[in-house]
Amino acid sequence: MNGLGNWRHICVDMQGMFAEDTPWHVPWLHGVRDQVAEVSRRHAARTIFTRFLPPRTAENAHGTWKTYYEKWRTMTREHLPDELVDIVPELRRLVPPARIFDKAGYSPWMDGRLHAGLREEKVTTLVVTGGETDVCVLTTVLGAIDLGYRTIVLEDALCGSADTTHDAALTILRGRFSVQLDLVPTEAFLAAT
Repeated sequence: MNGLGNWRHICVDMQGMFAEDTPWHVPWLHGVRDQVAEVSRRHAARTIFTRFLPPRTAENAHGTWKTYYEKWRTMTREHLPDELVDIVPELRRLVPPARIFDKAGYSPWMDGRLHAGLREEKVTTLVVTGGETDVCVLTTVLGAIDLGYRTIVLEDALCGSADTTHDAALTILRGRFSVQLDLVPTEAFLAAT
């Protein structure tokens, strides 16, 4: 891994609603917690935790999101305790200096706030961890590539709900975006930083 330049760690949606026994539980989250926590601890001042924030009620959602939350009504904030919406406790303790970025959809790029903040800080490289590989991580990575960031994905610090879609997402990233993206093990990244 050549010099990283001015970089930030984007830790995607390591939240209680995915870690605990909910309809959106991601069993693999516990398997990558140590790697994610180590990167976040060592580089807390460079870490941005994204949080996927469901609407208060299904009726507060728009477009197809309304239909989505009618299906997943128990995952709206009127039913979820705040601690399940928040990032998991061992990562929450790192804020500050780590930061939290809230988003209403899968991608953190939609409203431009994250990109504008990173540009203001002259960030050139993003290191991505978290979950889920085939949904929020994928949209985070593809958006970063579209916006021109050098993107490094820590392949053993990602979690998904299903082996097939996790593996498929990594296969697409590795095969189609090899010029703009590096997939590396966490240990190699930590050794280089």
